[in-house]
Amino acid sequence: MRLFLSSYRFGAHYDRFAELVGGPGPIAVIPNACDAWPSAWSGAVTSDLVPLRRSGFRPEVVDLRDYLGRPAALERVLRGYPALWVRGGNTFVLRAQFARSAADLVLRELLAEDALAYTGYSAGACLLTPDLHGLEDADDPAEVRAACGIDPRWDGLGVVDRAIVPHVDSPGTDPDGYGTRLAERLRAAGTPHWALTDDDAVVVDGERTEMLTAGT
Repeated sequence: MRLFLSSYRFGAHYDRFAELVGGPGPIAVIPNACDAWPSAWSGAVTSDLVPLRRSGFRPEVVDLRDYLGRPAALERVLRGYPALWVRGGNTFVLRAQFARSAADLVLRELLAEDALAYTGYSAGACLLTPDLHGLEDADDPAEVRAACGIDPRWDGLGVVDRAIVPHVDSPGTDPDGYGTRLAERLRAAGTPHWALTDDDAVVVDGERTEMLTAGT
């Protein structure tokens, strides 16, 4: 299993990102964390496609809404890419779209086979944790009903064994400081977690897991 989980895009670790996914090439971009914001959806997607293209990648959007009730088709499409890029947005909306499309089941199978590398930032990283409680301070669960037609889910995919808190001490992406406050609450409760600034990333490569900071 190969994972690159960050607070914001590549963080300060583009080289490790590129190494993990096998270098520039095709990459599937899953933008569904933005589905509650239809007027901003296109611009948000473009803002991720541009840096990937500048780095030599060939990003292609895979919209999970196109595969509702078609898990086999989704699996065939995803198997055609060496890596996924799952962008930030509303974690609860992203979780709901993974459930509606059965992408949660498909992804677990592909990761178990090491059929592709998973890269995700902010919501795309939090999706893989066991539990989404606490993220409601930043991401509105009420957006799920309007965007997806179902109730929000509070379970993550459980691919990693602890919480991820993005945007810690990162006023540019978290001006209200929710990430820093959530990390402090988890620390005080003794809850295992990774607290990520926008420079940081967690990398899982087979049996090895490491947290990369700005100085590593």
